[in-house]
Parts: sequence; structure tokens; C-alpha cells
Amino acid sequence: MLSNKRIQELELVMEFEKVEECFKEVSSWIENDGRKRLKETINLDDSLEMLLLAQKQFKEFDLVASEYCKRGQEALKKMKQWEDFSFVDVHSYRVKLQTYEDELEEFCTQLDETRHRVCETVRLYEFFDKVRQGICCMEEGVRS
Repeated sequence: MLSNKRIQELELVMEFEKVEECFKEVSSWIENDGRKRLKETINLDDSLEMLLLAQKQFKEFDLVASEYCKRGQEALKKMKQWEDFSFVDVHSYRVKLQTYEDELEEFCTQLDETRHRVCETVRLYEFFDKVRQGICCMEEGVRS
């Protein structure tokens, strides 16, 4: 039993090292590129044309960011199988794993919120643009 326990611990360590390597890559991208790009979308421009350009650029970024989120979530999912083990030696791995999971969850939530905000802002500006065009046409009709 003790031998089996040690083998399971070694398997956990080997699996954790693979996940940690993957997550370090994901985490590095989040810190170096992801958060920076999300901050760039905080102040959206005031014209519909510029908003549409920003939306296009965000969609391109969103594809890449979503892929990194997916990779991180898949890596974390692999480690979920180890949650049932109650070895004293795995506590430090669980703490690291929880830290990775929290960081990934926070970034993915921010990505979702930004995606929604950009979409809603563009929709609002499109609506106002239609209203403005309608008012201009109505003013022309009144003049004639």
C-alpha cells in the first residue's frame, strides 16, 4: 500500500510538471500580452467607424485569448482527477494549482466582460447612428 501511494505521488508530480509547464506558458501570455490588450479596450473611441475597427481588432485578439483560456482549462481539468487524493505531500501542488486556476478564471472572466462591453457599445453607437440619420432625413423633409 505504501509503495502504491508513493507511485501515485510520483505520477502526480510528473503530471503536475507537464501541467505546470503548459500553464506557465499560458500564464506568461496572459501577463505579457493578454492583460495589456484588455486594458487597451477600456477607452473605446467615440465614432462608430473607430468602434468598428476596435471591435475587429478585439475579435482577432479574442480568438487568440480564447485559445489560451481553453488550453489552460484543459490543463487544469487533467489535474482535477487528483483532487480525491489526500496525501499530505500533495498540498503544495494543490495550492499552486489553485493559484493557476484563480488567475485563469479571472482573465477569462475579464475577457468575457470585455467582449460583451465592446459588442454592446458598438450596438449602441449603431443605434444612435441610425437615429441621427433618421433625424437628418426628417429635417430635410421638413425643409422641403
